Amino acid sequence: MASLLNHSNFESQIPAENLVARLIELHDSIAKLESLRPSKQVNSLFTRLVKLCTLPSDIDIGALSDEVQDKRFNVMLLSGRAEGLLELEIATFLSKIPQPLKNLNLFPYYDNYVKLANLEYRILSENGVVQPKKVAFVGSGPMPLTSIVMATHHMKSTHFDNFDIDETANDVARQIVASDCEFEKRMKFLTFDIMEVKEKLGEYDCIFLAALVGMNKEEKFKIIGHIRKYMKAGGFLLVRSANGARAFLYPVVVEDDLPGFELLSIFHPTDEVINSVVLVRKPIF
Repeated sequence: MASLLNHSNFESQIPAENLVARLIELHDSIAKLESLRPSKQVNSLFTRLVKLCTLPSDIDIGALSDEVQDKRFNVMLLSGRAEGLLELEIATFLSKIPQPLKNLNLFPYYDNYVKLANLEYRILSENGVVQPKKVAFVGSGPMPLTSIVMATHHMKSTHFDNFDIDETANDVARQIVASDCEFEKRMKFLTFDIMEVKEKLGEYDCIFLAALVGMNKEEKFKIIGHIRKYMKAGGFLLVRSANGARAFLYPVVVEDDLPGFELLSIFHPTDEVINSVVLVRKPIF
């Protein structure tokens, strides 16, 4: 769910208390679902959720009550599970048709992933990362659209290692990429908990950390610290975060969560893109 739906029709900000009330109401409806697998009801509820989260607002996530924070975390978990099930369903379908790489736009949010990848590549190139030799994507899932879009349109000679803890997700992703022999040569899928990957992290010029890897602050901080310890000096880490109401969908990462890094850029979208983009570099000395 890199992004969804344009909110250009909404010119003025929605008051924070109104937004929170509507988000809690949606949380309660989603929590009652018997299944999070794609269906008319599931799709409708999550479409409404994402539309709400992308409305302009003055919401201060840090000021929310403990009760609302608990519901925010729960709706993040539910949204993440629903996202994973949607990706798996579409990716499995794509893996069974001819030329899946030419039919990626069958995925409902494909255009939004393209926009996010374009944004991330612009930020990377502005900071000197143009054609890295080797890149890692942590938390690639069954539908590794960022790696595919980057490899196809931006980093056309780069080797991509995609890490995911779920072997089923990796199996489906491999089938999609295997449809193109040349593409397959520079797109690998590795089944690991990233906390078990150590010296290998030193191979990469740039590491992408998916938004849903490390759902709470403690997990995210621990994962970022582990990556920093083993990545190469001078290497880049791109972390996906969230800002404002978008933090009901994805965890927030701020500068204080990135000790030992040089902060290069923080970008918060105001259009249909959901994820904020944080780029840091591990100092050489």
